[in-house]
Amino acid sequence: MSIAPGLILASTSVYRRELLARLKIPFEVRRPEVLEDLRAHEGAQQRAERLALAKAEAVAALAPTAVVIGADQVAACEDRILDKPGNASAARLQLRQQSGRTAQFYTAVAVLHRDRAFADCFLDRTSVVLRSLRDREIDAYLAADEPFDCAGALRSEALGISLCESIVTSDPTALIGLPLIRLAASLRACGFHVP
Repeated sequence: MSIAPGLILASTSVYRRELLARLKIPFEVRRPEVLEDLRAHEGAQQRAERLALAKAEAVAALAPTAVVIGADQVAACEDRILDKPGNASAARLQLRQQSGRTAQFYTAVAVLHRDRAFADCFLDRTSVVLRSLRDREIDAYLAADEPFDCAGALRSEALGISLCESIVTSDPTALIGLPLIRLAASLRACGFHVP
């Protein structure tokens, strides 16, 4: 019987930490020292994939015996990248841009185990149609949820779900920040016992 290696989440996101905890596997959290800059001519999907891998690689270089999970999410609406807004005015602007439109949320994950030369990189694309929003609805949502640390200012696991007309995804946890269905399969391949 082989013993599973240690598990590290290369992210300081409270949302990812809460999601990974659902799998009932002990893990530690380490901050990846990665610049999250936007590169010229880089689309939302490419940015998410690059940053997820860079985060995993940064932590895996310091912990080669552990399995490391790096993840990143980038939102876009009509080819405009929607970063974490950081404050109410930026969040209001993002929600106005998405009002009555479809936004794409690209959630990329990289699972690395350097000692075993294991690398599994995958992406979930979630389409979110926001209903037409009135300014007072946006303001009430922002006051209640304060989604300033969420891509596209949408916290779907809370009151943000009321802003949506529809969500199309293969994994409902991807929109929150970590697609657990696919991640569980990857962790099983690394020797972790996930039912």
